[in-house]
Amino acid sequence: MRRKTDATYSSVDNIKNKIKNMNKDMTPNEATKAPSTGGAGGKLEYTLTVYAENQVGLLTRIAIIFSRRKINIDSLNTSPSEIDGIHRFNIVIDETEEVVKKLARQIEKQVEVLKVYYNTPEEIVWQELALYKVPTQQVAEKMVVERILRQYGARVVVIRNDYTIFESTGHREETEKLIEVFGKYGLIEFVRSARIAIIKDSEGFHKKIKAFEALEPHEETAENEYLNEHEKVFSM
Repeated sequence: MRRKTDATYSSVDNIKNKIKNMNKDMTPNEATKAPSTGGAGGKLEYTLTVYAENQVGLLTRIAIIFSRRKINIDSLNTSPSEIDGIHRFNIVIDETEEVVKKLARQIEKQVEVLKVYYNTPEEIVWQELALYKVPTQQVAEKMVVERILRQYGARVVVIRNDYTIFESTGHREETEKLIEVFGKYGLIEFVRSARIAIIKDSEGFHKKIKAFEALEPHEETAENEYLNEHEKVFSM
């Protein structure tokens, strides 16, 4: 008779345990730092990339880690990642590398978290999206729409008789520059998204997971070979 396995253990659980065990064997820098090297000494802007299962309460616990240390989060974004069932958090803070390193270790202790990386702006490709609501009459009368679209790479999302909404994607200084520009034409509303970022030198976290699966593949649940033969097995 084939050996039975517990169906409640998923491949994600197995991989998560393997990665956490690997992190324990690494030095702090190996376990949390992406391949390239950031600055040290004074406070710098760092982007933390967290791979985790999307479970209720995780975001609150991560926020508590920062609030207990009185660290302000400048930007926080969460979205699905390239791995099915795994979400990706991008958290932006201004701190020293030593403090960021400790934060990364602490976040990795959360049960749902698989891996945490931290990087300086030079080590990532990042963007923010912004929307600007401007009176249509103002921008139409002064013929500024075409110039703004061409000069700042913005695009028109909605045009109504009373207002027009522009969209711009770029770095913080680029989106803030447009606040000044639209401010001259009666800017009604402005909103900016959190940062989304990709690590330049990363080959993708899914590659590590595939490597773990190749080393120790998840064992499929064995079916009971006598399931459809109960009459033969239990008949007297």
